Amino acid sequence: MNDTLIKVISSGKYIPKDIITNQDLEKIVDTNHEWIVSRTGIVERHKVKDELTSDMAYLAAIDAINKANHDINTIDLIIVASITGDQLTPSTANLVQKKLGITHDCMSFDINAACTGFVYGLDIASQMLQSRRYRSALIIGAERLTTVTDYTDRNTCILFGDGAGALIIKPSDDQKDQAFFYNAAKADDLDSLTVVKHIKMDGRKVFLFAVDIMQKSIDKVLNDAKLTIDDIDMIIPHQANIRIIQAVSKSMNIPIDKFLINIESYGNTSAASIPITLDDYFLIDKYKNKKIILVGFGGGFTWGSALLSL
Repeated sequence: MNDTLIKVISSGKYIPKDIITNQDLEKIVDTNHEWIVSRTGIVERHKVKDELTSDMAYLAAIDAINKANHDINTIDLIIVASITGDQLTPSTANLVQKKLGITHDCMSFDINAACTGFVYGLDIASQMLQSRRYRSALIIGAERLTTVTDYTDRNTCILFGDGAGALIIKPSDDQKDQAFFYNAAKADDLDSLTVVKHIKMDGRKVFLFAVDIMQKSIDKVLNDAKLTIDDIDMIIPHQANIRIIQAVSKSMNIPIDKFLINIESYGNTSAASIPITLDDYFLIDKYKNKKIILVGFGGGFTWGSALLSL
């Protein structure tokens, strides 16, 4: 196995100001606050007003850049994960590059792996950095899911929100910065979670798949790193449903407080979910010299995990 050595520089996020509460949803579909909380863990989610996906991605990037006073002139790789980009082309990453004022040579492109998109993007960027052709990479997950949510579907409209998260990484020469990734897809059930005009989901199938694959994804990177769960300081899971995270915690006998959960405040933000949660972790914990696992799953079905040393 080739060493993948990356240094995490900074994280950032952008959350729209407008909020959709459970009480707001009670007014438009047959649901109630208690039902939503008990089945999803969600209390509120945020909604764009005028922002485009590229606007949110840019603001999350600026947040990450400013937190570390990172030299923007060293960013020569931008990857944006999204299923709700501004347009088909140019890519949202191209638009972010322009908004950042980057005029030097910089590779910019989008990827679509649904809710796993950020972990896919992080893996791609980490491998590209090993070539030493790139000085630092900006990976962003950004979504305007409220624009593809069907607010007549009581089973899905309660779940989704908008936002963006970003991470800056660079290559490292230190073995303690070794990262481990596991990303894959199994395209044998393409109808259980789709977005054509609106999000359509078979909740039961998604739940069963998610609980199983999250466990396998966590075990895979632990085994590759020759570590145990006791060596991990925090697991940053995709925030899809509190019951999924609880089921994984119980099945793997991992304390629930080792999973960072913020779904009550944001809902499911797809590709933005993990980087938003990661930024929350960086804000509440002195994260230096910690080991974390990122783990997600999404339509496709896709899945992925990353074990990082901070």
